[in-house]
Amino acid sequence: MRKIILVLIGLYAGYCQSQIKFTNPILSGFYPDPSITRVGTDYYLVNSTFAYFPGIPVFHSKDLKNWKQIGNVIDRPSQMTFFGDQTSRGLFAPSINFNKGIYYMTCTNIDKKGNFVMTAKNPAGPWSDPVWLPEVRGIDPSLFFDQDKAYIVYNSDAPDNKPLYSGHRTIRTIEFDPIKLKVVGSETQLVNGGVDLSKKPVWIEGPHIFKRGQWYYLCAAEGGTSVNHSQVVLRSNKAMGPYVPYEHNPILTQRDLDPARKDPITSTGHAELVDGPDGKTYAIFLAVRPYEGNYYNTGRETFIAPVEWKNEWPIINPGHKEVQYSYTANFKEVKQSAPPQSGNFSYRTTFDKKLDQSLLFLRTNDTSWYKLDKSRGLTMKLLPETCMGLGNPAFIGKRQQHMFSSATTEMTFEARQQNEKAGMLIFQNETHFYYLCKSEKEGKQFVQLYVGNPKTKAMDLITESPVAAKKLQIKIEAQGGLYNFLYAESPGQWTVLKEHLDGKILSTQAAGGFIGALFALYATSSGAESNNQASFKWLDYAGNDAVHTK
Repeated sequence: MRKIILVLIGLYAGYCQSQIKFTNPILSGFYPDPSITRVGTDYYLVNSTFAYFPGIPVFHSKDLKNWKQIGNVIDRPSQMTFFGDQTSRGLFAPSINFNKGIYYMTCTNIDKKGNFVMTAKNPAGPWSDPVWLPEVRGIDPSLFFDQDKAYIVYNSDAPDNKPLYSGHRTIRTIEFDPIKLKVVGSETQLVNGGVDLSKKPVWIEGPHIFKRGQWYYLCAAEGGTSVNHSQVVLRSNKAMGPYVPYEHNPILTQRDLDPARKDPITSTGHAELVDGPDGKTYAIFLAVRPYEGNYYNTGRETFIAPVEWKNEWPIINPGHKEVQYSYTANFKEVKQSAPPQSGNFSYRTTFDKKLDQSLLFLRTNDTSWYKLDKSRGLTMKLLPETCMGLGNPAFIGKRQQHMFSSATTEMTFEARQQNEKAGMLIFQNETHFYYLCKSEKEGKQFVQLYVGNPKTKAMDLITESPVAAKKLQIKIEAQGGLYNFLYAESPGQWTVLKEHLDGKILSTQAAGGFIGALFALYATSSGAESNNQASFKWLDYAGNDAVHTK
């Protein structure tokens, strides 16, 4: 009997070791429009970055749970910059593919030259300069490799550019030469409007084609990126169609659920399917986590859910109406040496040698205005450019990844004039932000708090307090829809400058656009020239959402 018990214990232990638990979102914070490809036992994932730089992070995983950022597709200003673009413009919906030793990334630069393709032999980079595809008229291009041919599939205009209603779009495809990086022949329309034109479906987008067995599947989003977002699927026995929609579409949506439910996950869609290490299919998609109504500040995030095949059709999130905050699977977890991306976590970013590649600049990376060293950390020149303009201010941001979170830094700075300011933003876009900073007034140093003004496109002073210390710690706390702003003249001796300020202004619902909030180190001389500078020793981030403590 004792031997039997020991065997059972051993089997149970082995089972537990081979079971993995996913925590949603798998990439927390502003990581929208995920695209994934599998190469052997490796997975690579990319996301939209809009007008932030570097553009399009590349993540690697062995188990679909533990993700490590290994590079950025656009990491050189010579490839592309986003001057003149508002924060929610720039790069829309990248797609990553692999074929015959080459990685391909297709994407849309929405206000400039349109669609393009870039290649690399290593997904960590370097990636090539963009090759523009003017014949691909639309957005969200994705490649599909089928034996000796390749196709590019994308969202495009209504037939004959005559929409029957607002949001009427099509899905089209055109053959693609993966060697010359050019399209071949003329385009073919695959989908008109959506799965049922009579119901006036809107914004059929984010298409991906893949083959499974005898069928070619076209998977795409419908309903727009807000609460009506959904995922639909069609199939054909030929790559170029005709495609027939699944009679039980959508295969993923949360739009019919009670909006007052506890801890809601909403706006699900923009999915791509991939086979996991266990041979089963999983969906990687975007969704959001509102703290109230449709208010969320963490942006559109990357989620995972299992897929069940029924009568050769994929069903995402089988057995549940609500997308779950966790799922389990029977394969081994493979951890990575990397900053955490899911669940609750905290860590310090230091500035000794190089910047963490997840940090974001506005529109380009100009290395002339900052430097790194072990003693002072990150030293930034005060630039005339402001975060309210469309240029490249002295701004380095880190995504807000939790509803309940904080960012803290230690800054050494002394303002010489009233226009000189340095500190930390909680930033949504050019007109929706709070700025906790140090400045000068009547010969004295003050800590100040400003808020962006969408009407004047300037910023308004909320409150201020005199300070004596040249070295100052500052902290911004997020508490769902409220934010607190604190400072310390002695380490850890916090004074509340202002608390419980409205955080809804930092939401997509209030500010518009497609991005999430960033905590950003920021220094400006407010339109005037200055030779002053500010140093930031480190940046601490901590996130603690109740849903992850259950």
